[in-house]
Amino acid sequence: MRSPWAHGWHNQLWTAARVARLIEREFRITYHPEHVRKVLKRRLGWTSQKPRRKARERDDKEVARWVGDESPRIVREAWKRSAYIAFLDESGFFLTPTVRRTLAPRGKTPVLDAWDRRDRWSAISCVTLSPLAGRPGLYFDLLDHNAHGEDVVAFLKDLHQRLGPVTVVWDRNNIHSKSKAVKAWLAKPPGVVAEDFPGYVPDLNPDEGVWGWTKYGRLANLAANDKDELWDRVVDELVEVKFRPDLLQGFIRQTGLPGVSLAA
Repeated sequence: MRSPWAHGWHNQLWTAARVARLIEREFRITYHPEHVRKVLKRRLGWTSQKPRRKARERDDKEVARWVGDESPRIVREAWKRSAYIAFLDESGFFLTPTVRRTLAPRGKTPVLDAWDRRDRWSAISCVTLSPLAGRPGLYFDLLDHNAHGEDVVAFLKDLHQRLGPVTVVWDRNNIHSKSKAVKAWLAKPPGVVAEDFPGYVPDLNPDEGVWGWTKYGRLANLAANDKDELWDRVVDELVEVKFRPDLLQGFIRQTGLPGVSLAA
């Protein structure tokens, strides 16, 4: 089947209604979209999926070069230093719930009673790989304010004290690339090396899997009564992930990074 673009739609997404219109346009046969949906699912094996967003600013050639050249180099150099690899990222958890679909009787839309406030906990975490066995780990910290460069430095200091030599791989967020506090601290200890992902590729960072599992999975539709309850729930879920190496390995494999996936 040709793409939706080729048939005049504004994006690459197929819906049952679009396929029904295409059938009517091409064959002069009218089907209800729900009937088309059943045919697509039962006979053709299609499934309902949430599209992944891809930034238009992303340079696919540079991403391919980084994956093929830089990623293996980072792994080799880290292993030579007997250093842990730490894939680091930041996120946030809000009192306002992340709403996802749920089950309910037809015509009776459920109501989620929740605070409409932007109270939040900021989070810093990293998925790590040990230098010898390549075992995955998770380290995290929660903050009651937006993360600053000083918070990143404090997190890295603690990580370095726990693990020893570390190669941290992160995105090009200003909190990493332009923070004077981060730059000054990285210039001092020889045991910590920082490497950047290419721009606009969150899917290469295993730590994104941690946020997806907790924020958009386990904690979806959570309507906490206050920040204390939200803190408890977030910590509980992150601790569970920390002690689930199978999950962490899955997050690493999902990136498809060469060498890194094999190490896990």
